[in-house]
Amino acid sequence: MERIAVVGAGTIGRAWAIVFARAGHPVALFDALPEAARGALDRIREGLVDLHRFGLIDEPPEAVARRVRPASTLADAVHDADYVQENTLETLDVKQDVFRRLDDLAPPGCILASSTSTIPASRFSAGLPGRARCIVAHPVNPPHLVPLVEVAPAPWTTSDVANRTLALQKRAGQSPVLLRKEIDGFVLNRLQAALLLESWRLVREGCISVEDLDACVKDGLGLRWSFMGPFETIELNAPGGIPDYCARFGAVFAELASKPVTPELWGKDNIGRAVESWGRSPSPQQILDKQRWRDERLAALVAHKKSQPQSK
Repeated sequence: MERIAVVGAGTIGRAWAIVFARAGHPVALFDALPEAARGALDRIREGLVDLHRFGLIDEPPEAVARRVRPASTLADAVHDADYVQENTLETLDVKQDVFRRLDDLAPPGCILASSTSTIPASRFSAGLPGRARCIVAHPVNPPHLVPLVEVAPAPWTTSDVANRTLALQKRAGQSPVLLRKEIDGFVLNRLQAALLLESWRLVREGCISVEDLDACVKDGLGLRWSFMGPFETIELNAPGGIPDYCARFGAVFAELASKPVTPELWGKDNIGRAVESWGRSPSPQQILDKQRWRDERLAALVAHKKSQPQSK
């Protein structure tokens, strides 16, 4: 099994450690704050207990957790790694510094992947001697429960590195997709941005409350989208499939999409309007509790999906 180094022991880093450890990989977990890497082990065990409870891992949680070790230094974490998954701050200068160090410390054949949500690989790997082994593997939070991974090479990333990354992610139980060219925000975040922008617009125009808008997704679109994407959805919504759907509704959707995106959608006034409509001000602990509830519900959904036949 490939040796994995996970750099950054926050929420995403801990979830990646679970992903690779449950697939049998030895994982070295490093964080610039030593106590963060050590403290992450308890949260990793909690996540594994939940996976075992829902039948998503067969091994005892403690056996899987033993595959994860806290590394004392970055060099200790990556010196014998075959693959690195980086999860540091989402700023370009931090990414550039971390990848410069990773390129110096990791073995020549080691893949250097970033979990960045918005920064294309070319921006933090340009000028590195090993830039051809740098790539983005953008997960969805939390990746041990939501399997999609966007594999986004830089223009100079070799096809071998891209193919090895895709293969590793598949073997680890993820659902990787390959982006054929670099684009800011990648694909998933751009889809999410389109929905969010329209959500802010509807709230700003007073069409609906924030809570009722959320219900439109979780009790409507989200139910279909949990097992099929937008193209398959519209194919099933017209007798003649996608061409028929577009003939029926294309002009209407084109008009709906013609409204310009304006800065005030994300402005203070509109944010205040949304917060007032939401009517809640959760504490950090309440947010953590709700995250745990979310993860339990996601685990139950993943277990259900695994038990169901795939579409033909």
